[in-house]
Amino acid sequence: MSTAPAIAPEDPGGGAATRRTPLERARHVARTAAEHARRHDRDADFPVEALAALRESGLLGLTVPADHGGLGGTLTDLLDVCIELGRADMSVAMILGMHCQQVAAVTRHAAPRLRDDLLPRIGAGELYLASVTTEAGKGGHLLTAESEARGDDRGLVIDRFAPIVTGGAHADGFLITVRAPGAASPSEVSLVYADRGQLTVEPSGDWNPMGMRASHSVALRLTGTVPAHQVVGEHGSFSVIASEVFGPLAHLAWSAAWLGTAAGALSRVVRMLRSPAGRRRFDLGSELLLGRLSAARQKIDTVNALLRHTERAVRTAADLSQPRIQLLLNALKITASEQCHAAVDDLVAAVGLRDGYLKDSATGLEAALRDLRSAPLNYSNDRLHQADGRLALLDPEVRLV
Repeated sequence: MSTAPAIAPEDPGGGAATRRTPLERARHVARTAAEHARRHDRDADFPVEALAALRESGLLGLTVPADHGGLGGTLTDLLDVCIELGRADMSVAMILGMHCQQVAAVTRHAAPRLRDDLLPRIGAGELYLASVTTEAGKGGHLLTAESEARGDDRGLVIDRFAPIVTGGAHADGFLITVRAPGAASPSEVSLVYADRGQLTVEPSGDWNPMGMRASHSVALRLTGTVPAHQVVGEHGSFSVIASEVFGPLAHLAWSAAWLGTAAGALSRVVRMLRSPAGRRRFDLGSELLLGRLSAARQKIDTVNALLRHTERAVRTAADLSQPRIQLLLNALKITASEQCHAAVDDLVAAVGLRDGYLKDSATGLEAALRDLRSAPLNYSNDRLHQADGRLALLDPEVRLV
């Protein structure tokens, strides 16, 4: 049986609004995101207009199965949408990608009672989900937890501090990793759903990063009690959810968002160069200019090829825990995070200080470069290389996917 992330095989039919493809919906949201991107980048606040557009467009329910009121989008749809949104605002693309990762976890691993409660609300655009997996003191280890959920006669008592929660101040619900009640070790991790109304949500500190400023990934303290049935999967089984859903969808959706940002940057540069003003200011026959454009395009096409290959491998794999699949997923994340940033850096060099480096340039390269600098840090590439070294030792035949 395949352990590919649970995303429906095809879009539903229906009326005119339903017949809009996910990509058409994404283009509408991208226009809204682009209109407000500079202000949110300047102020380091959340793209509330884009979130409203995601709700209205149905894209919050992109990966919700059609029989639960969603669009029933495929994995290809998710990647196409993240690329399109990334062309306009990388923060918005990452916000949706991470939300859809949470939706897939609910779809695949929640018990029927919880799944039947949450999925129609998500499909209707009512429920934006945030991920609470970071924790002070554990150094980015996804599969461990310091904070324990205590069970009592009312349910599960949550007292959780997370130093980074993307969009958490605006989320309607949270998927929270905690140590399972009575766990003997930090690796016995549970994933718990909490409605915002079930918690006291206290933001802590400021959000003033180099890039990804509109992700508004502030620290949060979450306290409250949730019903016992809101555990996603079995207690202590988060490692299964991580390997089947969280890891694969994170690497695929993040890479798509980064690819969209780099592709959007190249598109804006080429349009500027081809414009009448650009033709007057730039020598389009310059070997240096053409070489840098070629290098940027080569990197973007390489990432796209690896993204699509990895997508097919994930869709068809019988077991995503195989070393060769894990190596491919990690290679995608590492390659996309490095090469998309490098492609935009090529473009900055190609068009120079005025059009590549200044904040108010119409090419938007300065913001794209800052945003993409976060990509190797978003689950550290160094940590992935260490994991890949161990995985490589488990595959002496070097079986390629």
